[in-house]
Amino acid sequence: MTMEFCLEHIGKTYYDAAGRETVALVDVTERVAPGEFVALLGPSGCGKSTLLHIAAGLTRPTSGEVFWRGAERVPRTAMVFQDAALFPWLSVRDNIAFGIRESGLGAAAIRERVEEQLALMQLTDFADHYPQALSGGMRQRAGIARAWATEPELLLMDEPFSALDAQTRRLLEEELARYWEALRPATMYVTHNIGEAVRLADTVWVFSRRPGRILRRVTVAIPRAERRAPARQERLAAYEEEIWELIKDDVREVLSEGGRHA
Repeated sequence: MTMEFCLEHIGKTYYDAAGRETVALVDVTERVAPGEFVALLGPSGCGKSTLLHIAAGLTRPTSGEVFWRGAERVPRTAMVFQDAALFPWLSVRDNIAFGIRESGLGAAAIRERVEEQLALMQLTDFADHYPQALSGGMRQRAGIARAWATEPELLLMDEPFSALDAQTRRLLEEELARYWEALRPATMYVTHNIGEAVRLADTVWVFSRRPGRILRRVTVAIPRAERRAPARQERLAAYEEEIWELIKDDVREVLSEGGRHA
């Protein structure tokens, strides 16, 4: 049986010190197929990152369950955060190697994989630098390389490019697309950028404002290799408009509430 990542009736409620509750997610049931790239998109505070953290096992749901259907072992999972979250006492090379040292690979295979990632992320000349000596974009590339080096079967990315300048962001978006085509891990990718979602994803899960529910699954039926072609831009724009029409009232509502959902 083919492995499938499953989210069943996921709900999440938070409680503050006074016992007041905030319902973040309500009854989310979805599947991520092997090799499927899913973008999670919706207004600020709608529970996208919460769902990603639940998928990673970093947060427990209040209700529902997360499981792999058809898996005979625990599949490899890697997560990339908004902040690169590098270990400041390790060099770039050692940060990338950190995630695969327990993989069972031999030392030579680990070195080879690390060097591949350094080259892919154009970090070879900075391999022995420490994070504090790098630019924000370079740190984020190192964090992505650390995740990719594990060759995960489930890749979780929480707005990994949001803090970067537009040029670096576009470059890394293209690198991500190339990486994904090579290994095709099941991927959940949180973003606020509608254009980014439709350029990268097979499927976009469009969330309502809090409490987060999935309003619609939008399938981007354009071959990924053709999405940058001028002839496809009108159709991509139509997907962007479809998604914007789904969320714009909720975005307006969040703004009118003074960012309390942010």
